[in-house]
Amino acid sequence: MPDDLTTAKCQACAAGARPLTDQEADALLIQLPHWSHEGSCIARTYLFKNYHETMAFVNATAWISHREDHHPDLVVGYKQCRVVYTTHTVGGLSRNDFICAAKVDALFTL
Repeated sequence: MPDDLTTAKCQACAAGARPLTDQEADALLIQLPHWSHEGSCIARTYLFKNYHETMAFVNATAWISHREDHHPDLVVGYKQCRVVYTTHTVGGLSRNDFICAAKVDALFTL
């Protein structure tokens, strides 16, 4: 059984750490069915009923980012938000990206 990414904590990447291979990333991506692997990133676009819901989501995502000390790129529109994770310190994907993506997805199960 795969580990529960929603209960994991992000870890600081050691100097010289390597990014995940495509195979390692794809194995973790199985746990995030609505996310796509796009080169050195993972991404998902969330859709909402209105701007208020969009901004509430953005603020909740910012709170998760602060707690995990791992920050996505966000593209915010009136009824949508695109979330993109990558780990700049390794030049690609790390497990931290998948942990945060799972925690952001969990906002919809609360």
